Amino acid sequence: MSEFPHWPVRPTGDVFYVKGRIGWRNLRRSDFCEVGPYLITGMHIDDSGRVNWDACFHIPQRKFDESPEIQVRVGDLVITKDGTIGKVGRIDWLPGETSLNSHLFLVRPIRPEQCSSRFAFHVFTSPAFRRFIDAQKSGSTLVGLGEAKFVKFDFPVPDMEEQALVSNVLDTLDTVILETEAIIAKLKAVKQGLLHDLLTRGIDTNGELRPPQAEAPHLYKESPLGWVPKVWDVVTLESVSNTVTSGSRDWARFYADSGALFVRIGNLTREHINFRFESTMYVRPPRNADGQRTRLESGDILISITADLGIVGVVPDGLGEAYINQHVALVRPDLNAVNSRFVGHYLAGPIAQTYISKLNDAGAKAGLNLPTIRGLLTIKPLHAEQDLIATRLDEIDNRIQSAAAESAKLRELKAGLMDDLLTGRVRVTPLLADATQRGSA
Repeated sequence: MSEFPHWPVRPTGDVFYVKGRIGWRNLRRSDFCEVGPYLITGMHIDDSGRVNWDACFHIPQRKFDESPEIQVRVGDLVITKDGTIGKVGRIDWLPGETSLNSHLFLVRPIRPEQCSSRFAFHVFTSPAFRRFIDAQKSGSTLVGLGEAKFVKFDFPVPDMEEQALVSNVLDTLDTVILETEAIIAKLKAVKQGLLHDLLTRGIDTNGELRPPQAEAPHLYKESPLGWVPKVWDVVTLESVSNTVTSGSRDWARFYADSGALFVRIGNLTREHINFRFESTMYVRPPRNADGQRTRLESGDILISITADLGIVGVVPDGLGEAYINQHVALVRPDLNAVNSRFVGHYLAGPIAQTYISKLNDAGAKAGLNLPTIRGLLTIKPLHAEQDLIATRLDEIDNRIQSAAAESAKLRELKAGLMDDLLTGRVRVTPLLADATQRGSA
């Protein structure tokens, strides 16, 4: 059955000029040069289909001239046919003469009045085309998509008006997604600056960042963690904690479909100190002393001690009954002495993470033991300053997570629209007609 039952379809080879270079007449990496025509490879195409021209290679003019069949024009598409198969780049503009390597197809509409490149880009990034690629595997690993197979893909050819309408909808979504991701990248950069400033300089009694050590050396002192404000202490986790322990072994027999949350390394992330709940597991633990030893409380600090070491999470309020597995250490801080989220941010920050990486137990299996965790160093400003720093870092994390959630919603919306609009199951023309009619009413 056709992927596009509501539209006429034609083999890709009838709609597009398709060319993939087989070999490059002895082109070697040593032939690349500082200036000259651009050479696109799969690594230069990002997830949005844009080409990173600044990262592209350059080839000698004579190499470009000897292969006119793969010289790129504005409006072309390039599609990876080896390795990561089906990655699509759209050529909206060119910085200069451009060619492509042997791992890409050059795809160009034969008759632009029949099919637009914008529409083609969305079709080739659609679930329908991905299903076509997967179907070529025939039970074995697909190492490459040959031209003979590619040109047989049934490409939809609705009228140009409908192509334009579909492309407008999806292009608009792409633009919003890119803008949202740019905001996320900017917020992450802001966070890195805040981590450095807040965790090395802190906040003075006026609510402002202290001047840097180079500008006000009298405000700072040397410590095992570098220069820190004189009013800060450097302490071990053990000295500001009531308990340091790890999860019990052999709890597989207590796994259940529901019950108490069983926190594992996969529920922690290096992006922030909050939990991830994409993958959850539950247990019905024994009601004995060992079973209750690792029951989590609000404010507990968790640290991964095997595999991916030193990932930090802080137990939030209202989590409910939860326990940790054997690969996670539990630090229960004295909340009268420290703000647990402040300590969590510090342990997850660059200074403490560098320190942790140097403490990894030697041996065949990476790991941190509990004495090492107890001896981890952290800074200890006055409690009021800890609260202010934690609040500011929580605020930036919340903004990043909110933007990331918005980006995920947009991507989900786009995925659904692509499968509907690009198969013709939902027609754009009636939708827009209805919208126009409502607007004029």
